[in-house]
Amino acid sequence: MEPNYRTVAKSASASFIEKKSEFIGHISPCKTEEEALDFIREIKKQHRKATHNCYAYILRSNNIGRHSDDGEPGGTAGAPMFEVLRKEGLTDVCCVVTRYFGGILLGAGGLVRAYTNGVKAAVDAAGIKEMRMAALIGITLDYSLYGRLGSIFSDYDVRIRNEDFSSDVKINLYIDEKLTEEFKEKITDICFGRVNIRVIEKTEFDFGKSGTDCSSE
Repeated sequence: MEPNYRTVAKSASASFIEKKSEFIGHISPCKTEEEALDFIREIKKQHRKATHNCYAYILRSNNIGRHSDDGEPGGTAGAPMFEVLRKEGLTDVCCVVTRYFGGILLGAGGLVRAYTNGVKAAVDAAGIKEMRMAALIGITLDYSLYGRLGSIFSDYDVRIRNEDFSSDVKINLYIDEKLTEEFKEKITDICFGRVNIRVIEKTEFDFGKSGTDCSSE
C-alpha cells in the first residue's frame, strides 16, 4: 500500500438543517472493510429511526471504494459523498450521512448538495492527517552544539518528540524516512562529527501538524 496518504484525524460528526430535514455527517478513520462496515452498522443502530443512512468509504487495502444511497434516488447521495472523499484525497476513511426527513422534497440537485455538505462538515469537524513513513531518530550531543541544530531542523521539517537536558542534550525526533541519510550527514557535518545519531524505528507519522514540536503527544 502507498505509505504516504491523507485520512481524517479522528471520528467526528456535524449536523445541519436543510428545508426542515436534518442531515448528520459522521466520519471515522478505518483501516479495513470490516472496520468500515462496523462503523456503518453502529451509526445505523444509533439512528435506526432515521429516513436514510447513506455511506461512502475508501480504503488503501485492496483499493476498495464503495457507497450506498440507502433508498435515496440513485446517484443523489452515496456517489456525491464518495466524490467528496476522493477530491479531498482521503483514504482509510468511512463517512455516513444520516437524514431525518422533514416533509419537504429537495429534488435531485438539493439532495446532492445536502449529502455533499454532510461529508464536508464531517471532514471539517474531524480534521485531516498527512501520513508519511517516518524515521524516529535519537540524537545525543554536547550543549555547545545544540544551537547549531535549529536551521537544520527547519530545513528538514522535523517533529521533535522529546528533549532531555541532562549531562548531554538528547533529542528524539521524527523526519521523513526518505531524508534520513541526508539528514544524518548534515547533522554530523554541522556538529564536526561530535554527535551520536541513531534510527530508533520507522513508523507512520502525521506530518500535517504545524511547527517542529510534537512533544505533547
